[in-house]
Amino acid sequence: QVQLVESGGGLVQAGGSLRLSCAASGRTLSSYAVGWFRQAPGKERDFVAAISWSGGNTYYADSVKGRFTISRDNAKNTVYVQMNSLKPDDTAVYYCAARSTAVAGKFSEYDYWGQGTQVTVSS
Repeated sequence: QVQLVESGGGLVQAGGSLRLSCAASGRTLSSYAVGWFRQAPGKERDFVAAISWSGGNTYYADSVKGRFTISRDNAKNTVYVQMNSLKPDDTAVYYCAARSTAVAGKFSEYDYWGQGTQVTVSS
């Protein structure tokens, strides 16, 4: 079992930055692909970014490409997403999820997920 805990969310003005963390316990995260997803009120849970187990491959939704950067520190059992130039449309609950095989674009394809962290971007 892998337990995931997200942190780093909060309230920020448009144009600001936040860094979200996804910390794992129970097992080493180094053998898992990790994805970040977000869900705004009344909307579906959408893919944001993902990183392969080695960190060698990263993937982004078009809406965040160039603004968000996903990375991982396997020694710390943690995956990060650096979010810059935030917009009000980025407001959502952000979730991380882990998958024991290759990166996937659907939340339902992941094996483990966290409880989420709220990101609110004011205009």
